Amino acid sequence: MPSPPIDPNMFAGLVPIEGLNPEPRQRLAEQATVEDLPAGHVLFEEGAADGETLYVLSGEVTLASRKSGSSRSVAGGSDNAKYPLANLKPRQFKGTTKTPARILRVDSHLLDTLLTWDQAAGIEVTEFEGDESDTAWMRRLLESRALLRLPPANIQALFERFEEVPMKAGQFVIRQGEKGDYYYIIKQGRCRVVQKPGQTQPMVALADLAEGDGFGEEALISQAPRNATIAALTDGALMRLAKDDFVRLLKDPVLERVNDKEVVPLLQAGAGLIDVRLESEHQRACLKGSVNIPLAKLRQKANELDRNRKYIVYCDTGSRSAAAAFLLSERGFDVAVLKDGINALQKANPAAA
Repeated sequence: MPSPPIDPNMFAGLVPIEGLNPEPRQRLAEQATVEDLPAGHVLFEEGAADGETLYVLSGEVTLASRKSGSSRSVAGGSDNAKYPLANLKPRQFKGTTKTPARILRVDSHLLDTLLTWDQAAGIEVTEFEGDESDTAWMRRLLESRALLRLPPANIQALFERFEEVPMKAGQFVIRQGEKGDYYYIIKQGRCRVVQKPGQTQPMVALADLAEGDGFGEEALISQAPRNATIAALTDGALMRLAKDDFVRLLKDPVLERVNDKEVVPLLQAGAGLIDVRLESEHQRACLKGSVNIPLAKLRQKANELDRNRKYIVYCDTGSRSAAAAFLLSERGFDVAVLKDGINALQKANPAAA
């Protein structure tokens, strides 16, 4: 059974964790687990592409490959145990406990994120003045997979350009139909996303947002009017980033785009295809094998998607799908935008629709 939060001192001597500064090391310790496992327990299979980084702390683990026929053992406390077990993905070996063993499990994505901003970018949240509430939203943003695609200098510049604005309960932060001007992150408090589907229809609540959640990116990326209203549920504070800074520092470096020639091999390799247009548009014409999740519903539906699968998102022109890709990237998905939308792929492969 997984252990309670561990002592960060357990990371001493483990590569590359030992290179982290104290604060990110503590963050990693809060989410890492230690397991005491019996002999013969399979830790991972050869060819697996899981999201874990594992270390053997005590006992012995056998690493064996059917493909190459090679086999070796790693004993806790040895020089080899300083490094993650067969960490290349897909894994080149099957890992099995040879004796009863104590295993440390760390989320690979979280470790990569912490290493990125702590070492490559040279940023420590503690360098910014303020209390715990001043830095919590920064940590949440830094844990986003989207930031892993940013040049290190962009991360520092982002924090320098965010500005704080107060928020009052009942306030409309943004309104449906307005032109987009800022990207927001909730520093303190909670908000609700509501939408009016039609002129004669009542407002519908789509999602509630908490501290660290971001919103407002759709209109900045797609150049379309705001597609929903964000209302403050409590008093609090927001951090906002102006449109030009958002596009230059965050959106452009984050989005991966694929053309009609690149998308077909990705689909053949198992990538999923998401149509983010309206249901009526999808029913009229769509790409074969695609699932329809309208952009306005993507926040609600994101947790239903497979985080171990790559996704290609599309719309008519690539505008709405760019907003969808950014939203999914923030949530840790490997996602790309079909450049120029459905029309481009239909021209290249008419049988696709």
